[in-house]
Amino acid sequence: MPPRRRTDPAAGRTAVAAWARGEADRRDVTTAVRFTLEELADTAPGNSVEVRVPPAGAVQAVAGPRHTRGTPPNVVETDPATWLGLATGTVTWADAVMDGRVHASGERSDISDLLPLTVGRRAVSGVHGDPESPVPPG
Repeated sequence: MPPRRRTDPAAGRTAVAAWARGEADRRDVTTAVRFTLEELADTAPGNSVEVRVPPAGAVQAVAGPRHTRGTPPNVVETDPATWLGLATGTVTWADAVMDGRVHASGERSDISDLLPLTVGRRAVSGVHGDPESPVPPG
């Protein structure tokens, strides 16, 4: 069963689009991060990797062994701007890891194949005038 959504999808898509346009305030950034973390969990359900974006949120994702106590064996941690860049495709995983903007530990922590998220690509393409809508119906 996928995790229960805490962020309204319409509000989340709007916040991601505002971030992509460079018009996001702190509340928009927090909403965009939480929404995209929830999208990641929906895209790759599981409990083997914890993705942390302090102070905005954290989520467990990716199928595999479940941890039950203490620090999980597979952790990805980054700041909100880098996470949103990864989620939208404006930042590459390789560059963010190489620059030290992403700290990834554990054999399952490379989540580059899950990024960018579809909702992120749509937000960026809408900003750049592509025909794909930044706010899909639903």
